[in-house]
Amino acid sequence: MHFTSERHLDDGVLEREFTLGEIPGILWTPTPASAPAPLILLGHPPLGLRTMYPRLVDRARQSAAQGFATATIELPGSGDRPRWPAAEQARADLRRAMEAGEPVTDEIVDALVLPLVDQAVPEWQAALDALLALPEIGGPVGYSGGVISIGVRLAVVEPRISAAVLFAGSFVPRAVFDEARRVTIPLHVLLQWDDEGNDRQAALDLFDAFGSEEKSLHANTGGHTGVPQFAGDTAARFLTRHLS
Repeated sequence: MHFTSERHLDDGVLEREFTLGEIPGILWTPTPASAPAPLILLGHPPLGLRTMYPRLVDRARQSAAQGFATATIELPGSGDRPRWPAAEQARADLRRAMEAGEPVTDEIVDALVLPLVDQAVPEWQAALDALLALPEIGGPVGYSGGVISIGVRLAVVEPRISAAVLFAGSFVPRAVFDEARRVTIPLHVLLQWDDEGNDRQAALDLFDAFGSEEKSLHANTGGHTGVPQFAGDTAARFLTRHLS
């Protein structure tokens, strides 16, 4: 891990950009640090860190106020990373189907999501290795955000993640439902009921499939980006309870 920039935000949060090989990322830590901080991995859709930054930094500030460090990485094919022709073709097929009012087939969903999960999850694990090696970062570790299929895979394969807040709102391949049955960590799932781009029933079915003994579904009216502040506050309290 190589830090490329550092700045102090106005509320006492230290923001550092880094690269992990060819993967860009950002780490936010509360200051001053009196002890190694628990860590939350901030998931996000594949729109690029620059596009997602305003929402990510808001979540990081809120977490820092509770004593948590947060970190995120650029997803494959996004931002300044090399283009991913197969993913771009899958996105084009998705747009074409939705604009034509046609069903989004399993083939389109698989092509769009599964390769992303297969590449992104090992990258998240490599980032976690590097982050936990820093003296200012400790455990436990949580995951918060989307793409929900990435969160599901991480919850299955990464034993260092103790709890997760998952954002419904992305297409879910059928294979991910089988993985969801193997998830056992505490889960808090956020669902925007009127999300125009989300298959609501698939999100409900996925929640039902999760094998966790402790799982809660919080549904709110509004579209994809209309998550109310109180819903974010409730999710933050969930992570505080499980990671403190």
